[in-house]
Amino acid sequence: MSREQASISELLLSLDSSELQEAERVRAAVNQQLRGAVLSSVVEYYLDSSSSQALLLLSSIREPHHKVLLEKLNESVSRSGTRLGALTLLGHMIRKQLPWVHHISRSPLLLSLLRCLKTDSDVVVLITGVLVLVTLLPMIPQAGKQHINDFFDVFGRLASRSCRNPGHEPVAHLVHLHAGTYSLFHRLYGMFPCSFISYLRLHYSMKENLDTFQEVIKVTRHSIPANDRK
Repeated sequence: MSREQASISELLLSLDSSELQEAERVRAAVNQQLRGAVLSSVVEYYLDSSSSQALLLLSSIREPHHKVLLEKLNESVSRSGTRLGALTLLGHMIRKQLPWVHHISRSPLLLSLLRCLKTDSDVVVLITGVLVLVTLLPMIPQAGKQHINDFFDVFGRLASRSCRNPGHEPVAHLVHLHAGTYSLFHRLYGMFPCSFISYLRLHYSMKENLDTFQEVIKVTRHSIPANDRK
């Protein structure tokens, strides 16, 4: 660890001090250096501690320093041990509607998010990830041209997962996953109505998908116009 990193690490330990003046002093000192390796250290500190003060600092990131943040988030989403914390942080950034969020559409981070939703088995990660995707999609409409099939694949996987419980997950988790899947259904129908309806007709006409159709899709589709359900 470099001397600069050691100094920042020591500062971060005081970031959540109960002494308000000390916490403000530390936050100001870190904020003055919030780029590059220091920015990465603040992300790591948040992932370790869920610090509200670290979150406040990271919410102040502006271009061009967002590039380092997106790279660090991509690295963290790609690792199982830091994935949930990274998705939680990403969700916060998206909900804040920070001006650089649209750059995610051209970032490897989007691919990592989609890969996670297609392959991860942790239901809490899936719940967090699908809510991130639902919130993000209206901010990156241009990504539909390249990733529309990925979005549909994610929906299909989550719909199937929400009506099965191979890991004997708590019922509350499955309820939240179903709600997230329902939200994704509405988001995809709202943004890509014709393509999504075509996907539903094709995918759920297959015999192996009939159970999911009966338990999830048939219920959800009643919320779309009758002409589209034919």
